[in-house]
Amino acid sequence: MSCASDHSSGSGRLAAVLRFLILGACILPAGRTFAHEVRPAYLELRETAPGIFDVLFKSPMRGDARLALAVSFSGRVERATPVISRTTDNAMVQTWCLAAIEPLKGQEVQIDGLASTMTDALVRVEFADGTEWIERLTPQAPRATIPASQSGWAVAATYLKLGIEHILLGVDHLLFVLALILIARNTRELIKAITSFTVAHSITLAAAALGVVHVPPKAVEAAIALSIAFVALEIIRARDGESGIAARAPWIVAFAFGLLHGFGFAGALSQIGLPAGNITVALLFFNVGVGVGQLLFIAAMLGLAALLRLGPRPLPHWAGLVPPYLIGSVAMFWVIQRVSVF
Repeated sequence: MSCASDHSSGSGRLAAVLRFLILGACILPAGRTFAHEVRPAYLELRETAPGIFDVLFKSPMRGDARLALAVSFSGRVERATPVISRTTDNAMVQTWCLAAIEPLKGQEVQIDGLASTMTDALVRVEFADGTEWIERLTPQAPRATIPASQSGWAVAATYLKLGIEHILLGVDHLLFVLALILIARNTRELIKAITSFTVAHSITLAAAALGVVHVPPKAVEAAIALSIAFVALEIIRARDGESGIAARAPWIVAFAFGLLHGFGFAGALSQIGLPAGNITVALLFFNVGVGVGQLLFIAAMLGLAALLRLGPRPLPHWAGLVPPYLIGSVAMFWVIQRVSVF
């Protein structure tokens, strides 16, 4: 493929994606510009003595309000201690001690109220004999039966789904990927940029999740928003004939900011937790899930672009500036919003 044909395909892709962005701006309410709107709830039960479990339950919060969620079991259980509640930046954390009058294995655990929300819940039960069970509950399936044991493949499937869900619900990460699609001049540059972004966020995701590196989450979220605004500005400069580093070598910018986004992924994973006996499997498949979700988004955007290129009317020249201004405006809104809570 020649450079001219690559550039032409890039322009066509831009025009098609632009139509999509304009349509989205018209049909989506302004209130949907918050990233990471849906955070998972988390329930952990750890057996400290036969039939005695330490319980930790996290419920997502928005401001001073929290989701009205509660934990229940199908068999006989009793609270051995009062519930102690405390708030973090974005969750209500409740702890108590549970006495299982009937064995938990074989019982059904349910998150009451989950069916009325848009979030999921990750449940993890660690038994004194070294076995553990991990399950993802959803509004459509808010209950599950605790089996006698769980295989590593079941853990892998759970964390794979969590990784896919996180990237597809992480609007800020998707906007950055969309900006990379727009700034790449041809397919080869796009592949290099996306590969660099994936490698970079895999490195910092693993390092942060394993406790090797720690970065304040609020600062990370604000910096991620800034990274999106930076690439949007680079797109505008490129449209005006000023080629910055992002336009000349998108893969370098993608790698540099990918390291930053990896800390954001790790922050989400820390809210979920890693199973003690399957840390490597869970981390690997969460990261694979992020990559799969990312590829699904790119395929959807390019597929949609291919369809929208069939539009009957060409777009005016100035229309090429609309996507980066939309992306940059949303990103700067996030910057102000996130810095304001420092």
